[in-house]
Amino acid sequence: MERFDWDDLRFFLAVARSGRLTSAARRLGADHATVSRRISSLETSLKAKLFERRPQGYTLTAHGERLLARAESMETDALSIQSDIGGADMALSGVVRVGAPDGFGTSFLAPRLARFMAASPALELQLVAMPRLLSLSKREADVAITLAPPKEGKVLARKLVDYRLGLYASPAYLAAAPPLIAPDDLHAHSVIGYIDDLIFTPELDYLDEVSKGLRARTQSSNLNAQMALTAAGGGVCVLPGFMAQSQPGLVQVLPQTVSIQRSFWLVVHADLKDVARVRKTVDFIVKEAKAARALFQGEAAQPPALAAE
Repeated sequence: MERFDWDDLRFFLAVARSGRLTSAARRLGADHATVSRRISSLETSLKAKLFERRPQGYTLTAHGERLLARAESMETDALSIQSDIGGADMALSGVVRVGAPDGFGTSFLAPRLARFMAASPALELQLVAMPRLLSLSKREADVAITLAPPKEGKVLARKLVDYRLGLYASPAYLAAAPPLIAPDDLHAHSVIGYIDDLIFTPELDYLDEVSKGLRARTQSSNLNAQMALTAAGGGVCVLPGFMAQSQPGLVQVLPQTVSIQRSFWLVVHADLKDVARVRKTVDFIVKEAKAARALFQGEAAQPPALAAE
């Protein structure tokens, strides 16, 4: 058997998780030709075909599936060695990728990260704030903020914080729109919401909770875009209070009858929970969310709520 190069496993894991050479190359900071060469080298040394190469991407063979479990175990051991034996300075260096819904990531977490990064000069943090679920098992993120606990996977989840959503609009829109006295009146209004087939988690499908059969006339997959549309007078929108109450030009409507509660969950891969840089990042997010519970529950200072007449 030819000499087995342990480092080839990094390239194998990246391709196995992304399914494409180009994506794996970006993740590794290499070019796709190098990734291809390292995969071929690994297959040659193991005398086994690890991937089926198809136009739509790379898929694992039976041998590849067997290797994946071993390679992930080795990766976990390597991370533990770095954390446990590498010393405090080394343990608190490196990259941590945090995945979060666009609203939480942009409006809540991003403004607080400067202080965290100033206290962690050797740490590199990547914030993926976008409306999609990230896979921790595929190492798309080290830490994820989700709207529900995962039902499967080698992950640990804890409830981060509950938050409230309400109905918001601009005063200019309300002045020109039909009367809005009860939730059913919304059927005569321009409603802003998510694109139905791009809702990435059922917890965001809440218009039926407001009024049965209610649909959005203007739709966006991005919560920040929905809020901007609402502030510009585009209609009425269900928004998280922690975002809307700080947005100039938005007022809450029907506050006594439209109040929805959801939860943010913090999820971390079980293999990474004791890695120092991940643990420090998790502790920071938990501390900030706990300190902001009043904000998430709509108890912080905000513009006065209105009932449209």
